[in-house]
Amino acid sequence: MQVKAIVADDHPLFRSAMKQAIQSVLGNDILESASYQETIDLLHRHNDVELIFLDLNMPGNDGLTGLAMLRSHFPDVLVAIVSGDESPTMVRKAMDFGACGYIPKSTPLPVIASAVQQILEGEQWLPAELIDQVQKIEGSEEQAFAAKLTQLTPHQLKVLQLMADGLLNKQIAYELGVSESTIKQHVSAVLHKLGFNNRTQAGVLFKQMLKVE
Repeated sequence: MQVKAIVADDHPLFRSAMKQAIQSVLGNDILESASYQETIDLLHRHNDVELIFLDLNMPGNDGLTGLAMLRSHFPDVLVAIVSGDESPTMVRKAMDFGACGYIPKSTPLPVIASAVQQILEGEQWLPAELIDQVQKIEGSEEQAFAAKLTQLTPHQLKVLQLMADGLLNKQIAYELGVSESTIKQHVSAVLHKLGFNNRTQAGVLFKQMLKVE
């Protein structure tokens, strides 16, 4: 099977190990990126990428924000989280926000290959030792918020992210290269879709839900 994928991690040795683990399943058409922005650039240049292995803590990736952005902007691309964080809470959050799998960096290479095979067959993959703990976590709040986020357009999600970073409408307009009135419309739409009365509530919850502990 030949599937184009991106290994997105800022550690060259780990990228090399991941490529070694997944080549037997995906073939040799595997791209590498060392930052979140590099990952986005690759996706724009290679519209046939089907799978991304995303490091939670790589430069430019703020917790699960990168996952949410990728799922919004590139909905046809599968995103598997690869992380040194093996806490069941983080695993649950990642799955709630659309990850197709969660691969701890401690996972043996043969198991990673098996995980990728399972993902390609349309299933989610979690480490066997974490499944029970993850399933026991009450995730209704995260699931509800994740569902609301899917209603936002990619532009609206970007506006929400910048709102959460504390930027004013004028600053967001400058950042995105549009008029302030356009940003006001986006903000109103975001608040309406998320069910909030003010931007502070929306920004705080966004940060709270998508941050890495």
